[in-house]
Amino acid sequence: MHPQLREALNQELARAAESSGRGAHAEAFIHLERAHVLSQRHAWAHAGVHVRMLRWGFSARRPGEVLGQLPRMLAALLFSRIWVPAGNTGGANVSAFRPMPVPPDLADLLAHDR
Repeated sequence: MHPQLREALNQELARAAESSGRGAHAEAFIHLERAHVLSQRHAWAHAGVHVRMLRWGFSARRPGEVLGQLPRMLAALLFSRIWVPAGNTGGANVSAFRPMPVPPDLADLLAHDR
């Protein structure tokens, strides 16, 4: 993983943790979604974001998110190097196969990670 991408991923994860610590669950999930977009091409990082989304589901008391993250964790490990839907935010509220627009600031980071 390119160092700038790694730094951006770590920042999003730190922001998610800080938001969760304040009880700002919706804000935390936005940062997890951004982290997901950044991590998709890297199996361990990608699966790690899904683990954090699973934990978020427990802390936010969202059983649908908890159940939705279980298969996504495994799929992240198996398919990250083969194919991922670009821009997919990774939550259980969207299809795991649906490509989505990549925010411009994240697209710039991802362009350097090819």
